[in-house]
Amino acid sequence: MATGMKEGSLPTFPAIDRCPSIGREKHTVVADMDGTLLRGRSSFPYFALVAFEAGGILRLLFLLLASPLIGLLYYFVSESAGIRVMVFATFAGMRVSDIESVARAILPKFYSADLHPETWRVFSSCGKRCVLTANPRIMVEPFLKEFLGADMVLGTEIATYKSRATGWVLSPGVLVDGGKANALNKAFGTDPSSAPDVGLGDRKTDYPFMKLCKESYVVPATPEVAAVSLDKLPKPIVFHDGRLVQKPSPLLALLIILWIPVGFTLACLRMAAGALLPMPVVYYALWALGVRVYIKGTPPPPAKKSTGQTGVLFICSHRTLLDPIFLSIALGRAIPAVTYSLSRLSELISPIKTVRLTRDRVKDANQIKDLLEQGDLVICPEGTTCREPFLLRFSALFAELTNELVPVAMSNSMSMFHGTTARGWKGMDPFYFFMNPSPAYEVTFLNKMPYELTCGAGKSSYDVANCIQRTIAASLSYECTTFTRKDKYRALAGNDGIVEERSKSTAAANKIMGC
Repeated sequence: MATGMKEGSLPTFPAIDRCPSIGREKHTVVADMDGTLLRGRSSFPYFALVAFEAGGILRLLFLLLASPLIGLLYYFVSESAGIRVMVFATFAGMRVSDIESVARAILPKFYSADLHPETWRVFSSCGKRCVLTANPRIMVEPFLKEFLGADMVLGTEIATYKSRATGWVLSPGVLVDGGKANALNKAFGTDPSSAPDVGLGDRKTDYPFMKLCKESYVVPATPEVAAVSLDKLPKPIVFHDGRLVQKPSPLLALLIILWIPVGFTLACLRMAAGALLPMPVVYYALWALGVRVYIKGTPPPPAKKSTGQTGVLFICSHRTLLDPIFLSIALGRAIPAVTYSLSRLSELISPIKTVRLTRDRVKDANQIKDLLEQGDLVICPEGTTCREPFLLRFSALFAELTNELVPVAMSNSMSMFHGTTARGWKGMDPFYFFMNPSPAYEVTFLNKMPYELTCGAGKSSYDVANCIQRTIAASLSYECTTFTRKDKYRALAGNDGIVEERSKSTAAANKIMGC
């Protein structure tokens, strides 16, 4: 058993960097979460994410107003009392399905960006992995099991009534101090021979369960240590949802609340400029309003109808619904776009012509051909947006319709809000993008595809689509994947009209491939 400590004395557990990680394939590890698996000790940012993404701005405000009381209880009463208030302020009245959706689609991205390298070195080397945490299990379990390979998650259980959280916690209460030790005994038994091999914690409230393990190590508070790089995770994070770009500390949460009225007004002004001004002027108007547009490469000249020349088909990577609009801004002329899905509001306020595709291959092909006869056209063959540095599979239909193909690499940056969503109302996507203090778009025109690499020269449409995908990915330093729109919505929304088993969504992680 690990060395304990005398009453009132300093802990005698060794530091985590003294824990060997070789030959532990048959060992069981038990780790705390905040301050141990994660570098940060505060769970407020993750509760704030749930509050905002599942409950909205008023719920975030309620949690922020409760934060001084939470701090006072935490330091002067008990950790358990502070967490109880934080759970109530965040979850009371919230639909359980909304909490589960945020935990599955949003939190893993933020948790993974704060993974402690030394703890992960030991945790990942063990064959069986268990996490003990004071956080609600419903919040942390999807990340711990899907992305860190945890076999067991023991956390605080929240009370529910008619599919809604009440804000209270179930017996035995918040898992702190002796609660963690009791949960560990219940899971592994009290026989010393069945005790976990390694216990990892970072504070005194972890010592009771750490003393039950055969070896125990303390994770020092070192916030300056670099987090684990995402490529070392067992499963890559290709998809994530939610509106907030950054993990909201109390100060950042306050700034977000204060900025939203200002940002929405600014977004309306920016969108009005894009919709009402002539396209050659929009570029300068947006720069004056704080929207940065960077243009690289040389675009082709407009098609000459007098010579019978058909239009060019611009093939864009898909970052937000605004990709075709920023392409038009870069060209200085409105280019029609074909889309698979678009909200009525986005269609109404769009400064360019948008044409809905039906997902009927013959009808869509004829419609695109007709549009190309009228001039240039833009299409995003991924069929949906992706925020991370990955490109989804390109639909091959476009390659069969013309040999005039120009790849365009689109990238953007946002500091406060994401301009895409899989779970929310898509009509707000343009507003959220323009609500950022200084959003930026980079439009890179790549070389037109040589004739010998098109279907006209005998190449298959799949080869052409894959070639363009690789070309754009290389320009952006992204990775190519075979993921599709259905894969995205299964991962983020939980379904695409068909209930999928978890094993299938896990197997989808194996579809990543190098370009």
